[in-house]
Amino acid sequence: MLSYQDNQILTQTNSGTPMGKTLRRYWIPALMVEELPYPDCPPVRVKLLGEELIAFRDTNGKIGLVDEYCPHRKVSLFYGRNEDCGLRCAYHGWKFDFDGNCVDLPSEPPESNFKHNINIKSYPCEERGGVIWTFMGEPEHKPELPEQEWMMVSNSQRYISKKIQECNYFQALEGGIDSSHVSILHSGSVGGIGVSKKSSSTSLLAQDAAPRFEVMDTDYGLLIGARRNADDNQFYWRITQFIMPWYTMIPPFGGAPRGGHAWVPIDDEHCWVWSWSWTPDRDLTEQEIEQMKSGAGIHSLLIPGTFRTKANKDNDFLIDREMQKRGESFAGIFGLGMEDHTVQVSAGPVVDRSQEKLGTSDTAIIKARRCLLNAVKTLEKGEPLPGLNPESHKVRSASVLLAKGVPFNEGAQEALKLSEKDFEAV
Repeated sequence: MLSYQDNQILTQTNSGTPMGKTLRRYWIPALMVEELPYPDCPPVRVKLLGEELIAFRDTNGKIGLVDEYCPHRKVSLFYGRNEDCGLRCAYHGWKFDFDGNCVDLPSEPPESNFKHNINIKSYPCEERGGVIWTFMGEPEHKPELPEQEWMMVSNSQRYISKKIQECNYFQALEGGIDSSHVSILHSGSVGGIGVSKKSSSTSLLAQDAAPRFEVMDTDYGLLIGARRNADDNQFYWRITQFIMPWYTMIPPFGGAPRGGHAWVPIDDEHCWVWSWSWTPDRDLTEQEIEQMKSGAGIHSLLIPGTFRTKANKDNDFLIDREMQKRGESFAGIFGLGMEDHTVQVSAGPVVDRSQEKLGTSDTAIIKARRCLLNAVKTLEKGEPLPGLNPESHKVRSASVLLAKGVPFNEGAQEALKLSEKDFEAV
């Protein structure tokens, strides 16, 4: 159980809030590169951490992320013209470059210097791994971009999607580090990530639905081990990382592609759910890509032209009671990612954690909450935040069988560490 006050701190991310200040110290995945596919393409609305913004790619290919509203009469720049290295307001033609500087005021006399006094909020952007990243904190605190494995592989080894989820970011993130629900909620749907229901990992998940958790603090966040009984001599460990401030990794199933997520606040009641699948040492196969596009796995089917899921709260997530009875999906919801999405949204936009009842299987969630709340205090003290060093992101999740009595972080050490040799290969 979390106090009402701590829950407020944890879930409120707008500008000026303690958590909002903390999250703005990290690079934020803002758009897929394909959303701004070419110079002078149409601008795109972006909302992050409660701020309404406009993204555009200028004539030279530089990316601007600026305040949505023109400072003249506060109309939306979404309707503006992206031309000649700037975004021009459709109302009076005020034009802004990618840094937010006003570069033209056609409604003012030629001799006026007024434009030199006009600028709008802007945030720097960089491209990496098929994603456009932005930094919304003070410029002097801008760190290096993170270097997770999926970001560094070739495009042919990576598949990325994003969607809007109608709940608070941490409410969604909690599901990403909760290995205990995998044996229940996802008991009928692991095939959606390319895993046979007869695979050894699937049977091990099924035979022990009550994992024991061990959680360790790290320089990037948390290392989380979920231990299940395998046989008289071994434990089956599913080991994942919570990388500050919103990343989770999915422990691999056999030879299936690896997976991970980022859970980024749009505002306090909505979040972006980023999902990525990748293979470290080969291209994704056509069959794997088609499976990802089908919506059966962690990547969800969307309403065309939007980032809203086809199955959503307005249609009860297209729940199929017959499929539920047959055991094809424990919840009767199509798609592994949508199963998570459904139950998380069903709890309401912001859960009141002061009313919950937690058990031993919630150890990782409790630690993750504390990790973020401690980061707020760390920032207030002026001390370094976890997860800002790109080197700390060079880790992998793991699924391993270890002899009973062997500490999971030691026994799985080679499987968890992304070596320099591996990183050079990608």
